[in-house]
Amino acid sequence: MKWVVFCILTGLGLSLSARAADQPNIIVIFTDDHGWPDIGAAGIYEDLKTPNINQLASDGARCTNGYVTAPQCVPSRAGLLAGRDQSRFGLETNGSGLEGFNAEETIAERMQKAGYATGQIGKWHLGPAKEIPSHGFDDFYAKNSGQSAWVNFGLDGSDQEVGLESTGMYHLDACSAAATAFIDRHSDEPFFLYLAYRAPHVPLDAPEKYLSRFPGEMPERRRQALAMISAMDDGVGAIREKLSEKEITEKTLIFFIGDNGAPLKIHKIDAPGGGPGWDGSLNAPMNGEKGMLSEGGIRVPYVVTWPGTIPAKQVFDEPVSSLDVAATSVAISGAEDSALLDGVNIIPHLAGEVEGAPHEVLFWRWASQSAIREGSWKLLIGGTREYLYDVVTDTGESTNLIAEHPEVAARLKQRLGGWTQELSPPGFIKGMAETWNRYFDHYLDGKTVGPREAAAKQPGNIGGWIARNAELTSKKGELRIHDLNGKARLAPFIANNQVKLKGPFRIRLSGELANPEGGISIAWRLEDEGDFVKGNAAKMKKSASGEFELLVPATETVIHLRIKLPEGNATIKQLRAESPEGKVIQRFRF
Repeated sequence: MKWVVFCILTGLGLSLSARAADQPNIIVIFTDDHGWPDIGAAGIYEDLKTPNINQLASDGARCTNGYVTAPQCVPSRAGLLAGRDQSRFGLETNGSGLEGFNAEETIAERMQKAGYATGQIGKWHLGPAKEIPSHGFDDFYAKNSGQSAWVNFGLDGSDQEVGLESTGMYHLDACSAAATAFIDRHSDEPFFLYLAYRAPHVPLDAPEKYLSRFPGEMPERRRQALAMISAMDDGVGAIREKLSEKEITEKTLIFFIGDNGAPLKIHKIDAPGGGPGWDGSLNAPMNGEKGMLSEGGIRVPYVVTWPGTIPAKQVFDEPVSSLDVAATSVAISGAEDSALLDGVNIIPHLAGEVEGAPHEVLFWRWASQSAIREGSWKLLIGGTREYLYDVVTDTGESTNLIAEHPEVAARLKQRLGGWTQELSPPGFIKGMAETWNRYFDHYLDGKTVGPREAAAKQPGNIGGWIARNAELTSKKGELRIHDLNGKARLAPFIANNQVKLKGPFRIRLSGELANPEGGISIAWRLEDEGDFVKGNAAKMKKSASGEFELLVPATETVIHLRIKLPEGNATIKQLRAESPEGKVIQRFRF
């Protein structure tokens, strides 16, 4: 009897070992606000330096029609990781709640069930970092800025007690080092790694090590973007070198995909500093930008490499989607059935085993914008506006063909409308916001707006102030800050990069806070500083009059202010800058 049990267990062990030997590793590299042409392999811009990404493309397939599910960070990431369109579970935009996503089964959870070690590195952006393990990740190194990372393993590959860790490394370099450490930890077993670089997303923060690679005349924001992309390229090289060292190159499938198009803010204003605005990346020849379902918002860099399985030097022109990452991973890992997933396994198509397009049709809905692509046809709806393009012959979406082909538009709209009934909430969403009406005016209807006006009309710009994690409105001369976090719980802040205040000076603020105990802090950036630096920040104190105040101790000119508010809505009734003696220097009007 013991012998029978031994034989069964031995056979089971051999079976599991054989299965593990057949399971390929999967690495998903997800970049951030990265325009479609901004890799050297695209052959569009000559100022890029991406030899490792170029080699990645040369060793596999560069998908020229690679799409993501949304033109914005949070929903795009949710769609990728769930393998289902995020609007099915109510995560339409960055301001949507995460309850639907939290109930989804991610790629990582599916890979765990298939016996994979799983890892998350870099930008999470789908709730608190402490919740990452609940979404299927065994190892995590959550880092997207100079702040400390939330980790459970170190860059030397050792286990770490869950908590914050700071190495002092530039965040992109730290993420690359974490990726090679993860490979070291799991090279003898199948693994799934999700590496999400926060680049070239603002704040633009490349160190001189990378900036020095791009001398000469160019917009400073372009230089920063090129430097950050170059840093990611170094990371791709380090990862591939590690795979080679471990002799698992041909056992590893790599996806390199952007999360959405670059934010241009229409005129690509080269504002000082690395804060909100254009991130220096480019989308042309694609039309539009982040926040639009035009090609510039959703067509992204998309490279798939699996040496020995996917033939090298491919340029694959059929449409593929970020939804295909989950479906492909499930299929090649031997995980459970993928019937509920929205993507397809694209490996047979890239390997030449199956001819034709992987998708008959692709759908999108993002707030009041919806789109469908069927073959070369694309119908784009924005509020009450409708556009029909042949995106094969007109990749720049310059000619609206809806008048010439009304029957095609009607058929596609009916099909798109049917798909939207499967979403939460169902149907088309009307009432496009003023920001996107202005973008559609400029990019799709040819109505121009001057750079000065564009700068003043940055999304949510009121009196020079813009918001993050919040939305601004003005009423009766007061600035209303509407917290958009849902359950993400990221404190809102407002910023103004149009100030010019000679220090020292005092900031005084009066208003109402939903959470007055949370406190207010101010950060400032000087004229000769490329970005905010550590130490140039302090908390405001509440005076006897009920106002919040802070003496900014700068001795040079301050050109950028950032005011961090506690969670919840807030109203600023008065905001002014005074000399140390109490003379008003500037009164901010809302």
